[in-house]
Amino acid sequence: MPASIGHLSSLEILNVSTNYLSGTVPLQLSYLRNLQTLMLDHNKFTGQVPGWLSSLPVLAVLSLKNNMLNGSLPYSLASLQTLRVLCLSSNFLSGEVPDLRNLTNLQVLDLEDNYFGPHLPNMPSKLVTLVLRKNKFRLGIQTALGSCYQLQKLDISLNGFVGPFLSSWLLLPSIKYLDIAGNKLTGFLFKNMTCNSELAFVNLSSNLLSGDLPTCLKKDSKSRVVMYSGNCLADEDQKQHPSYLCHNEALAVQIPPPSEEKHRRTYGKQVVASSAVGGIVGAIAVVGLAFMAAKKFYSEHTTKTPQIRLIADTVSAVNTAKLLSDAKYISDTMKLGASLPAYRTFALEDLQEATHNFDDSTLLGEGSHGQIYRGKLPDGTFVAIRGLKMRKRQSPQVYTHLLEQISKLRHSHLVSALGHCLECHPDDSGVSRIFLIFEFVPNGTLRGCISEGPPGRKLTWPQRIIAAIGVAKGIQFLHTGIVPGVKSNNLRIKNVLLDHDLHVKISSYNLPLLAESRGTMGTTVSSPAPKGSIQARASHECKNDVYDIGVILLEIILGRPIMFQNEVGVLKDLLQVSLTTDDTGRRSIVDPAVHKECSDESLKTMMEICVRCLSNEPTDRPSVDDILWNLQFAAQVQDSVREDYLSHQGSPVSSSQQV
Repeated sequence: MPASIGHLSSLEILNVSTNYLSGTVPLQLSYLRNLQTLMLDHNKFTGQVPGWLSSLPVLAVLSLKNNMLNGSLPYSLASLQTLRVLCLSSNFLSGEVPDLRNLTNLQVLDLEDNYFGPHLPNMPSKLVTLVLRKNKFRLGIQTALGSCYQLQKLDISLNGFVGPFLSSWLLLPSIKYLDIAGNKLTGFLFKNMTCNSELAFVNLSSNLLSGDLPTCLKKDSKSRVVMYSGNCLADEDQKQHPSYLCHNEALAVQIPPPSEEKHRRTYGKQVVASSAVGGIVGAIAVVGLAFMAAKKFYSEHTTKTPQIRLIADTVSAVNTAKLLSDAKYISDTMKLGASLPAYRTFALEDLQEATHNFDDSTLLGEGSHGQIYRGKLPDGTFVAIRGLKMRKRQSPQVYTHLLEQISKLRHSHLVSALGHCLECHPDDSGVSRIFLIFEFVPNGTLRGCISEGPPGRKLTWPQRIIAAIGVAKGIQFLHTGIVPGVKSNNLRIKNVLLDHDLHVKISSYNLPLLAESRGTMGTTVSSPAPKGSIQARASHECKNDVYDIGVILLEIILGRPIMFQNEVGVLKDLLQVSLTTDDTGRRSIVDPAVHKECSDESLKTMMEICVRCLSNEPTDRPSVDDILWNLQFAAQVQDSVREDYLSHQGSPVSSSQQV
């Protein structure tokens, strides 16, 4: 990043995310005294988090995610009292986290995927989201959250936390999402424990918990996700270890678990400490034991009715986008996140109602992996519902990671995922079908505005370039916007949709849930995948999508539908020959609907990048970033030609109004 950026003294928002910037964060940024938002996400910055950040007097959002920063955090960060959002996830940061209690305005703290620890300091009282996932924390969680009454999302999974699990975490006044999986927390759970009724997601998996799963976590199963496998609980709906294992493991971490008898005597005290009930512990314990006995008797004499279980995955109810926009931080992705409803779990009844019980009149299409229906939600929103039949019966936990990936597929140039629903067999709770809910895009396909449909509906040349840029940005996000990237997407122009504003959205991509790999147009002419490294294979898969972008560019330029693979080579040769001729020769093969309005330099740039995309050898094809640069250059030179024309005509109409 150039040091001269420090001269922009009035700058309030600096967002250079998703580039290839490297080196240390330049000291000259400390000159930007009006800076409120600093976003350097998804780059290659190295070195330490600068201590001079504390000198920025109005900084509200600091996000350095997905870089290569290392070392410990400067203690001066604790003096940034204006800070509301601090995101440092996916770096190589380590050591102890400074005491952040003085950050009285901090609402979002994301330290995921670093090496922080082992002690966790006390947290600021106004936190709404706290993500500590995948670090080296071990001690302090029991005292760190003492005053965090606004906390909605707490994720401390995949650390090494030891000590007792506090029942008060289930009762935090605003808590909606709780993930403590993959730690060594001990404790004895009881059926009559109390939970916050707003809890939407609870993951207690892979700890050292014993006893019975609280009844409150079993209620409202259609709207709440509860995972608890890998403990020593009596409830065996999800796989558990024998009780002695948790006992021995607890001893190994030097936290001896009390006996069940002792737990029953001390449980009331624990509740009093966490919820300040007072001196009626004895009465509560007696009533509680009597209630448990009565409920056990009743349950043993009541016939249970098998039901289809609907289970969700990691879904956060926290509206982080609003917090960030309040701090004047709105990137393109965040704008999308704010405009779309939050990703969530749907009940099967909701989908049946939306589609009139999956009536044939709502069927949009059918493929090898299932049907796609159009549905209408109670608020009037139209959605596309894709049903996938599972070949093998597996537990919902098997699909958690894949569904988490799908929940991240939200981008302005993708038909974005809105939620899912798991339909399970009543006998073994194995998943029989997964429904994926996507936004509904109503304005037809890109092909319908390029090579099919009435002439009056065809896109102009500038609009075609903008559409191509949108397709490339969508593929770029699939490759690099989530981890692992989604590649070999079998991209077709008929699967690129348009909304009411002629904004392109890719509707069909290689969903992580699809067990079978499908061939793409690119693979039919590609050489075998390079061997010897994962990087080579990943690069090869990316180049399959580059080839498919080339086919779309070919149709955009020529204005004719390409229906067969053998046409591609012939038409590519036609473009190559035309590149050696003059302007008139090039225009002679272009779609007649636009051949007069495209500038020669813009057309030539489009043709050249198209031919490169269609190279038979994957290694000769450009990167997606290279494609984007060329398409944006084509758009710029086209705009400049149009502006020159309008200036000569004396017209005040800008090119942006025409695109």
